[in-house]
Amino acid sequence: MKKGFSVGLLGGSFNPAHGGHRRMSVEALRRLKLDEIWWMVSPQNPLKPAAGMASLPARLASARAMARHPRIRAMAIEQELGTRRTVDTIAALKARYPQVRFIWLMGADNLLQFHRWADWRVISRNVPIVVMARPHYAGRSQSAPAMGWLRRFRHKNPAGWRNWPLPAVSMVNLGLDPQSATAIRQNDPGWAEDLLKSQEQTIDRR
Repeated sequence: MKKGFSVGLLGGSFNPAHGGHRRMSVEALRRLKLDEIWWMVSPQNPLKPAAGMASLPARLASARAMARHPRIRAMAIEQELGTRRTVDTIAALKARYPQVRFIWLMGADNLLQFHRWADWRVISRNVPIVVMARPHYAGRSQSAPAMGWLRRFRHKNPAGWRNWPLPAVSMVNLGLDPQSATAIRQNDPGWAEDLLKSQEQTIDRR
C-alpha cells in the first residue's frame, strides 16, 4: 500500500453481517473517498456476552459473503494481532502500516456506549471518527455520554477528515439499512450452522 492509502476501520461482531453493514460501507467509501474499508470481525467483543455469539469462522464467513465489493475486506485481523481492545488494535495497525491513513467508522448505536470502551479518549486522539446514523439511534446519539467530551472536536464536513487535527469526530446520516443482527438471529437462530454447512457443500462439489 502506497503512502497516504486510506482505510476505514469498521469493527464489530458481525453476528451475522447484514445489508446495513454493506450499505454503510459503500456510502462511506464514496463520501469519505476511502481506498478500502476493513471489516474487522472481533474474536469476542469485551462488551458483549459470549452466549449467543456464533463462532469466529461463521461470523467471518458471513462478513465475506455479505461484503461483495472489491474494496471492502472482511478479516479477523484482531485474532492475528492478538488484540481484543480497539485501542490496542489501532496501535498495532498503525505500527504495522505506518503509510496508511486510518479512520474509525461506527454506527450511532456504538457511540451511545463509546464511553465504556477502554481508553476511548486515547482512541479519539489516534484516529478521526465518523459516526454514521442508524434508525432509532441518530437523535439519542447526540446526548451520548462520550459526546460531552467529543462535541468540542466535532466537524461538519466529513469529506475533510484528512486535514482534521485530532481528536476529531463527525456525525453523518448515511441513510442506513434498518436491518439488525439481533433481528436476524431471532428470525433464523441456526444461521451460523447453515452458512458453514453451505460452505462445506460448496467445497465438496469442487
